Amino acid sequence: MSSIEECVEAALREPLYVACASVAVLLVAGAVAYYKQLRFIVKSLNRNKLRTGLTGVATAVLVFIITLIWSILWFLDLVTTEKAKDFKAIVTERWQLPSQMPVSYGNSLAEGAASRPGDIVPQDNMTWQFFGGTIDPAKRTRENIVFFFCMEPRKLLTMMDGIDEFSETDLEKLKRAISEMEKDKRKVVIGKERLEAMNKKVGERLKVTGMNYQDIDLEVEIIGEFPAGRYGQSAVMNRDYLNDAMDDYNRRLAKSKGKHPLTEKSLNLVWLKIPDTDAFRRLSEQIESSSLYTNPAVKCETASSGVASFLDAYRDLIWGMRWLLVPAILVTMSLVIANAISISVRERRTEMAVLKVLGYSPGQVMGLVLGEALLVGVVGGLLSSAGTYYFINEVMGGVKFPIAFFPAFKIPRDALWWGPMIGGLTAFAGSFAPALAARSVKVSEVFSKIS
Repeated sequence: MSSIEECVEAALREPLYVACASVAVLLVAGAVAYYKQLRFIVKSLNRNKLRTGLTGVATAVLVFIITLIWSILWFLDLVTTEKAKDFKAIVTERWQLPSQMPVSYGNSLAEGAASRPGDIVPQDNMTWQFFGGTIDPAKRTRENIVFFFCMEPRKLLTMMDGIDEFSETDLEKLKRAISEMEKDKRKVVIGKERLEAMNKKVGERLKVTGMNYQDIDLEVEIIGEFPAGRYGQSAVMNRDYLNDAMDDYNRRLAKSKGKHPLTEKSLNLVWLKIPDTDAFRRLSEQIESSSLYTNPAVKCETASSGVASFLDAYRDLIWGMRWLLVPAILVTMSLVIANAISISVRERRTEMAVLKVLGYSPGQVMGLVLGEALLVGVVGGLLSSAGTYYFINEVMGGVKFPIAFFPAFKIPRDALWWGPMIGGLTAFAGSFAPALAARSVKVSEVFSKIS
């Protein structure tokens, strides 16, 4: 089989490619079947290139804005929607936010508190401890602060969402960095955008002064970087480094019988991978009823529920984006197109009358006007969504709009059909009234004014 045939078969296995190919075939078939009408529509639009161009640009800009907003909402909906299988659970402290549990909980929670035959054991697990620090304690700024997820390095590949979306090159670099982190606990991986903000690069060493872990300073070496995008502002450290630093601190205070304030509450989250909803229900009951976790008590919830609780602080913002901003933009798009088409219809009333004299039915005249608006809307929307997809994902590395622990949002492939759909529907809505006016043009009235 040739490489071209293999590429075609691979493309046909992708639902989005199938949908795009189907739409393309329909558009080509429609253009062939209605060639004369399409040619007439294009000529009509060419009569006033400036107006057509401005209408198309306005449509493209508004589609661009909606694509950015919908991409954020699409991702947030995705992470807060329950999965039917292969989903994750989060274990946190029951009564406090942020969650703070003894690090001793980690090993037993990783096993789902399984103690009897038949108990559910998670397929995989990951613990998170949060270490926030600054590389300039004398002058803390947003640019010199770094926030580490302290975890087992190998869990990056099996438990962190979105890592499988990395390019092969980035994935190989990450695997090499993980190997180095396991050999040397001082080595860390930091996101590309965070490195740029700190004016640092791979290979440099940093002294990070603890902010939430007062009096604990860590010297790290940057061994790798996350590509721009979802993890562009993130940083990962071997959890053993933080825990060993805590032990060293407590040993120094042993004579005064003191301990670091976070000694018994440095574990923040435990992620557990489970096969299905039934296993989750059993696991949740198993953990929450265990006598191992009484002080403090813990709760087990699905990852989507846990993320939703983190997003509570952004509830009003998300609601406003979904139900106020997007509808306002859609109405604006419709008005822009309605205004342009209305002007065109008023200027061409005589032409409409001539078409009717030549045998065009009112429905055909209306169809020509709708066709002009749809062509501008669909083409403008398509170019906008395709350009947005490439520019935001490939050039910018995602939409830089930090919400909770999501610093950036990629444009999904579904956006490639959002643009034509948005442009087409708003064009239809905006041009319907002007098209009705064109349909109702009376030949006698028009020619009586001319005479």
